[in-house]
Amino acid sequence: MVVVFVLVAVAVLALLAGVHRYVWRRLVGDTTAEGGLARRAGTVAVWVLPLLSVGAFAGGRAGFPFWLQRVLAWPGYLWLAVLLYLTLALLVGEAARPLLRRLLARRAARTAAAGTEPAAVPRTAALVAATSATETPAGAPAEAPVEAATDTDAPAASPPPESVPEPEAEPAPEPSPHTPADPSRRLFVARAVGGAAALAGLGTVGYGTYGVLRGPRVKRITVPLARLPRSAHGFRIAVVSDIHLGPILGRAHTRRIVDTINATSPDLVAVVGDLVDGTVADLGTAAEPLAGLEARHGSYFVTGNHEYFSGAAEWVDHVRELGLRPLENARVEIAGFDLAGVNDVAGESEGQGPDFAAALGDRDRGRASVLLAHQPVVIDDAVAHGVDLQLSGHTHGGQLWPGNLLAELANPTVAGLERYGDTQLYVSRGAGAWGPPVRVGAPSDITVVELASKRT
Repeated sequence: MVVVFVLVAVAVLALLAGVHRYVWRRLVGDTTAEGGLARRAGTVAVWVLPLLSVGAFAGGRAGFPFWLQRVLAWPGYLWLAVLLYLTLALLVGEAARPLLRRLLARRAARTAAAGTEPAAVPRTAALVAATSATETPAGAPAEAPVEAATDTDAPAASPPPESVPEPEAEPAPEPSPHTPADPSRRLFVARAVGGAAALAGLGTVGYGTYGVLRGPRVKRITVPLARLPRSAHGFRIAVVSDIHLGPILGRAHTRRIVDTINATSPDLVAVVGDLVDGTVADLGTAAEPLAGLEARHGSYFVTGNHEYFSGAAEWVDHVRELGLRPLENARVEIAGFDLAGVNDVAGESEGQGPDFAAALGDRDRGRASVLLAHQPVVIDDAVAHGVDLQLSGHTHGGQLWPGNLLAELANPTVAGLERYGDTQLYVSRGAGAWGPPVRVGAPSDITVVELASKRT
C-alpha cells in the first residue's frame, strides 16, 4: 500500500512539473527576452507558486499555525485553479498558433508584392532610355528635337526606336508551412496566444471565485414520496452540504449561508457533512452563526469525510452546543416520516463508520423515510433498507470543470435527483469549496426539497 502511494505521489509530482514547464515555456520563455526582468520574474513565479500550493495543502495536516495557513491558502490554492485554466487555454492556443502564423505570412507576402509595383515603372523607362542610347552609332551627333515642318525639302524624321516589352512582375511566392517564421512574427504570435490564454484563464478563475465568495443560491425541487401521508405534503427541508469552513471561508461565509437558509423559512434544516477543514480551536468561532438557524422542526447534522480529518468527535460536540442535532447512525420521527442519519464512510478508519442497521434496521417500513448520508456511494445500502429519499453532498458537482467527468467515475450521481429502484437520491453541489475557492460549471447551492404525498 505504501509503495502504491509513493508511486502515485511521484507520478503526480512529475505531471505537475511537466505542466509547470510547459506553462513557463509558453508564457515566459517564448515571450520574453533572455536575461530580462520579465523573464526572471516569470521564472521565480513558476518555482514559488507551486511551493505555496504544497504549503497550502500540507499546512493543516502538518499543524502550521492557523495564521500561516491563511497566508498560504489564498495564493497557493488559487494558483492551482489558475494553472488548470491557463493550461487548458494554452492547449487550445496550440491549434490557433499555426493558423495565425500562416495568416500573418500571407499578409506579409501580399504587402511585399504590392510594395514592388510602383518601382516597376521607373525601372522600365530607364531600360527604354538605355536601349535607345545603345542603338545610336558611335560618334554620331545627337538628334535635334523634331519641330513641326512645312518645308517639303526638310529631311525625314528618324524612325522611333523599337519599343522594349516591360518585364512581367513575378507573383509573390506562397508561404510554405515548412519555412521558418520570421523572428518578429514568431514573437508576435507567441505573445498574442499567451496573452489570450492568460486573459481566459484569469477571467475564468476570477468569475469562479466571485461565485463562491458571493455565497450559494437557493435551488428548489419537489420530490414525491409514495408513503408520505397527506399531513406531511409540502414539508420543506433545506439541504446544505460541503460548507468547508477553513483558512479562506470563515465566519462571514457561515453568516451568508444562515441568512439564505432562514429566508426560505424551512420546516427542517439538514447539514449533510463536510462543514469544516480544520479544528474546533481554529474554526469554532467561524461556525458560531449556525446557532442562528431557524426551522420549525430543528436542524440536523451528519459527518462528512473532512470532519474525520479535523477531529470529528469535537465537531459533533460543538455543533450540538450550537443547537444542531447530530444523527450518528440514528433516527428520529418527524411529522409523517422517519429522518435517519449515518456517519460518513471515512469514519470506518476510527471505528465510527456508517451503521445502517442501527439507523434503519428496526423501523416501521410502512412509514416514509429520509436518509442523510454525506457520500452518494452508500445508495445501495439505502435501497436495501427501503429508504425513500437519500440526501447527500460530497461531489461539489465537480467544482472545477472538467472535474465533473472525474466525479462521475467515483459517484453514482454527481448532482441533482436520480432514482435507484424505489429509492431516490438527491445530491447537492454544496455551499462552499474545497481547496481553490473557485467553482466553474458547478455553482454552489442550498436546496429546498419539498416533499410531496402521492396519497389521495
